[in-house]
Amino acid sequence: MKFTHIDEKGRVRMVDITNKKDVFRLAQAEGFIKLKRETIEAIKKGNVEKGDVLTTANIAAVMAVKKTSEIIPMCHPLPITSIKLDFEVVSDDIKNGIKVICEVKTTAKTGVEMEALTGVSVALLTIWDMVKSMEKENGQYPETAIEWIKVVRKIKEKC
Repeated sequence: MKFTHIDEKGRVRMVDITNKKDVFRLAQAEGFIKLKRETIEAIKKGNVEKGDVLTTANIAAVMAVKKTSEIIPMCHPLPITSIKLDFEVVSDDIKNGIKVICEVKTTAKTGVEMEALTGVSVALLTIWDMVKSMEKENGQYPETAIEWIKVVRKIKEKC
């Protein structure tokens, strides 16, 4: 088997995409953080001590998407053309938390899945950071959990 990220001497390398054509690329990733019902209510009412949770998470995610190639070693730097974040607050008898959706677009030689996943991850981590004092019980976080992160959509079209 030939590995794409290992050269003939067994060294890790970035894949050569020099000869690939630029195409339109879109990736959408989602993730979910489980929180206490009281925390969700505080976020909805804007009563979180550290400030506006969703606006801060949105800004953090945009910044992270643009820096993905700086933190994931084999990612190519890409000309990001669009970053869109959505937050779905869930608060019912079954589950309480926030679903984060990050959509990233580019016209480039390689896809933006890692950028979308990075955006979701950083948004979720930012939410946790903003509300951790409300979630903590006896030095632990019994209900708080990032439950999943996944790519849910990918498009590749000729320009």
